Amino acid sequence: MEMPRPNPDVIARKRALVARLQQVLPNDAVIHDEAETRAYECDALTAYKCPPLLAVLPSTTQQVSDVLRICHDLNVPVVPRGAGTSLAGGALPTADCVILGVARMNDVLEVDYDNRFIKVQTGRTNLSVTGAVEEEDFFYAPDPSSQLACAIAGNIAMNSGGAHCLKYGVTTNNLMGVTMVMMDGSVVEIGGAYLDAGGLDLLGVICGSEGQLGVVTEATLRILRKPEGARPVLMGFDDNEVAGQCVSDIIKSGILPVAIEFMDRLCIRACENFAHAGYPDCEALLIVEVEGSEAEIDSQLSKIIEIAKRHNPVELRESQSADESARIWLGRKSAFGAMGQINDYMCLDGTIPVSSLPFVLRRIGELSEDYGLPVGNVFHAGDGNMHPLILFDANKPGDLEKCEAFGAEILKLCVDAGGCLTGEHGVGIEKRDLMNHQYATHDLEAQMAVKDVFDPNWLLNPAKVFPLEVSAGRRVAAE
Repeated sequence: MEMPRPNPDVIARKRALVARLQQVLPNDAVIHDEAETRAYECDALTAYKCPPLLAVLPSTTQQVSDVLRICHDLNVPVVPRGAGTSLAGGALPTADCVILGVARMNDVLEVDYDNRFIKVQTGRTNLSVTGAVEEEDFFYAPDPSSQLACAIAGNIAMNSGGAHCLKYGVTTNNLMGVTMVMMDGSVVEIGGAYLDAGGLDLLGVICGSEGQLGVVTEATLRILRKPEGARPVLMGFDDNEVAGQCVSDIIKSGILPVAIEFMDRLCIRACENFAHAGYPDCEALLIVEVEGSEAEIDSQLSKIIEIAKRHNPVELRESQSADESARIWLGRKSAFGAMGQINDYMCLDGTIPVSSLPFVLRRIGELSEDYGLPVGNVFHAGDGNMHPLILFDANKPGDLEKCEAFGAEILKLCVDAGGCLTGEHGVGIEKRDLMNHQYATHDLEAQMAVKDVFDPNWLLNPAKVFPLEVSAGRRVAAE
């Protein structure tokens, strides 16, 4: 069979673009060989793949500005990319786009312990931010499970959280300022090393905007003093709903643990086999951690354990050492990887009121039986940020489509229960066609009007967040 010939116009356009980009970037920072660009064809939502036109790896804000100005002049769409850990397809390319990766932008630019902030380039990994300040007993609070690999750029784009966000908040609560490059190459400074900026809360608009408004190249982040101590307690239950009710009762009591994490039997076994943390053999497990002085820890845990005992736990065990605590958290932080060792899965991200946990967990179990696909539940129970993992066989025809339909039902359930489509993974491509379930038409129009202001030609991160039938029309109208 004769292979289709490449389009001469596309080839000529690509050559012209590469030539322009090589004028402002080192040659090794412009990746245009077709085989090499395949490294950027997907992010952690690997069910969808599309090689980009090419990829660039700038090292400075000025280089980012130069790249965006060139792409703007040539009407070439750009997809910003951090570490590629997005589980919602947030960094999925289109065939005509340039991937702009910030992986080479990983420097610490400033540290101010008196005023408690650190300024970094946004290609720096989440965990290495704490690594830069921990010798002075400071830390950066948001801690996604992928914190060893995920970049601050992606954390800002998706407003990422983590296990300890119950007490310390998500990225938006710890972000003080950004340097952002607009699509036309102009550079803006928003916020800074102080509590609140005057005027409109543009920082709040940018955090969680999924690369739709600009490319954030530098970030000023809040750092905090490490607590005197912390201690987790394991609570095992014979029923998911009972564990959910226990979470609701803890929150309702007014006690604020630093974290409350939930795992069901499927996840418990996978994580225990990986981390050997001593998790109990039960249907549902809660990891509840408190921090402070020894007296504060003892006081908080005694109240939490008293609440737990009302729900007849099958096991109730406090950590007895720093090593045991580390293993307990290693198991939880490794949940997604541990589950990947046993099956293909799709990880969801919906948020619900904590009081709805028992009902939503029961309904997910019912839907699992209806669709014939197992579900592993692991999530930030304290703030109702759920991460159901739907197991399927990627090699079985029809299984992916069934998984997607099941996932859509779960996300609609979250919205109907009073929650929302996403807590920290973003919308990306995974949930874009569900946005109509959460938002009325005029709500989506208001959101898209904001993008019109920042990116009038709709060149930044195309085909994401908004339903395709409306976003595609916006792009055509801009052209």
